[in-house]
Amino acid sequence: MPEPLPETATPQAQPAGLIRVALDVPLDRTFDYRAPPGVAVGQCVCVPFGRRTLVGVVVACLSGSAVPEAQLRPISAVIDEIAPLGVEWMRLAEFTSRYYQRPLGEVMLSALPPRLRRPPPARPRRRPAAPARPGPPVASAAAIAERQAPALTADQAAAVDQVSASFGRHEAFLLFGITGSGKTEVYLQLVALALARGAQVLVLVPEIHLTPQLERQFAERFAHARTAMLHSERAALERAHAWRAAQSGEIDIAIGTRLAVFTPLPRLGLIIVDEEHDPSFKQQDGPRYSARDLAVYRAHAGGVPVVLGSATPSLESWANARSGRYRLLQMPQRARPGARLPSMRLVDTRRDSAEHGLTSALGAALAERLDRGEQSLLFLNRRGYAPVLACSACGWVAGCKRCSTPIALHLSEARLRCHHCGLESAIPRRCPECGNVDLHPFGRGTERLETSLRERFPAARIARIDSDSMRHKGTWEKMHAAIRARAVDVIVGTQMLAKGHDFPHLTLVGVINPDAALFAADYRAPERLFAQLQQVAGRAGRDALPGEVIIQTRYPEHPIYQALVSGDYAAFASQQLGERAAAGFPPAVAEAVLRTEAPDGEAALGFLLRATECAPAAREGISLYDPVPMSLARVAGRSRAQLLVQAASRSRLQGFLTAWRATLELERVPARLRWAFDVDPIEF
Repeated sequence: MPEPLPETATPQAQPAGLIRVALDVPLDRTFDYRAPPGVAVGQCVCVPFGRRTLVGVVVACLSGSAVPEAQLRPISAVIDEIAPLGVEWMRLAEFTSRYYQRPLGEVMLSALPPRLRRPPPARPRRRPAAPARPGPPVASAAAIAERQAPALTADQAAAVDQVSASFGRHEAFLLFGITGSGKTEVYLQLVALALARGAQVLVLVPEIHLTPQLERQFAERFAHARTAMLHSERAALERAHAWRAAQSGEIDIAIGTRLAVFTPLPRLGLIIVDEEHDPSFKQQDGPRYSARDLAVYRAHAGGVPVVLGSATPSLESWANARSGRYRLLQMPQRARPGARLPSMRLVDTRRDSAEHGLTSALGAALAERLDRGEQSLLFLNRRGYAPVLACSACGWVAGCKRCSTPIALHLSEARLRCHHCGLESAIPRRCPECGNVDLHPFGRGTERLETSLRERFPAARIARIDSDSMRHKGTWEKMHAAIRARAVDVIVGTQMLAKGHDFPHLTLVGVINPDAALFAADYRAPERLFAQLQQVAGRAGRDALPGEVIIQTRYPEHPIYQALVSGDYAAFASQQLGERAAAGFPPAVAEAVLRTEAPDGEAALGFLLRATECAPAAREGISLYDPVPMSLARVAGRSRAQLLVQAASRSRLQGFLTAWRATLELERVPARLRWAFDVDPIEF
């Protein structure tokens, strides 16, 4: 979690003649306006800005302004549909703005549901929205939870007891439970206890496709509780209604993805972050915040407990647990009677070569499961038919015209598609370089693996689950139900299936070609690979049927694979933390990058060189590295470069970045060049 910075005082709501408004514009400042009496801090207003009308948030009520009175413009309207945003919400936005070095208006407006960021259509003036109000305890929901809840294991009961003892004050818990240990049941029991106290609960999940399963579990357990789902696949109007209901205290449980961390909850009593290690919690554009870290900050500021749950905790959270900042709760056994961790086998593809994606060992294991009527999952974290289409005669490779990467072949759609910018084109009939008509796909994606399996096992019911096959609304829910109903024999999937799913009849997991991550330049690659494989392995044998995991690799002796086989996460994490400390990587140091995007690489690198020259001279404890292109140097027609900054502490890094940012704001920047800081980056 980021170390809390000194908080600025949030003005109390009061009648206003002059107000200061935060707007989502590319200027790191606020703007003064005239307003009628009664406009208060936290209200959303429509204001004229140039020739446009924008939505903004009132951040201060003023007795005077440095702007000449003749130049002060009146606001256009008060947005009655949104009640004034509370002090807790305003402080969270202010902290996000300061820590992640982003304009306050950008943070505040991006934290609102999209429908509430736009000026409402003209309509008769309505009575102002009711302010947030406390709701009654949901005792009936808690009683239902107690009647329906299964018996807890000793580890689950201990976790529930320790977290519930902290209700009413802040404490951070790292719930480290192996796959199948019953972390969700711990969440459900804690939610029941929080509801009985009349508190609201915020539950964050990393992926949209995980929310329907959680929604169903919460709906079954808390039939009388008021639950809201907050994520980008909900209709804009539904999302806005749910957000306003949460703000008014009418919602008891809010479940959502990373943006849901900003949901206003006046009776907040508990925060849960499921799969806390997942990189999806880090926003990669706009305000580049970490929802997990903001959840910890919000719990600290609000004086409530926060539970971070994972079978493979992030190294940052593990280090916090080792240092005592978080309390470690461990659940090393599976919760269901008779369920055991799956056996794990490494198959050396140098000796047992893969034919159409499967070694003989994995092919035989798959055939056995089909004969026994059990389900199997084949994990290949690469979608499409093949990642590369190339000419065998001259070596030409189909590349994206807008990105510095090959373009993937999607044979079922007869298209080439870039997985970074989305650019599509028809499959060429001949090589554009030499005219050769013999073009070949190289590598293997989920679509190609699915095709091979259908040819080899024609009677098997095979389903492919990736972001291509699941892109239509409701598709995943139907597929999930089909798998649970045993209408699917073999699942071919990407990381969408690596976590959070419970299929009792799935007994085999096969991992296809995971070796590329072993040689990635990113120092986080070993941690991500271990977490990904441990999570997907945990889908096998979650009930009484024994499970098996087969990993096909050319490097079975690699320490990551050996750690997976031994199942010793603590040893793996300790080794990785030691390596990072020796190399000077987080969490041993604090890190940020200054990033640029421009039409050409020379302009992007040139700006970073000029930025280095104007960096603050006081650099004790600060390391500034040379500007370099990003690993994916060009995306969607824009070149990308970065400059790494490291510091011995977050407070020192923040002081340096704040001063540097103030200087850079004064620099003249080419019209099509964009720059921004990324604090605590996870992408290079």
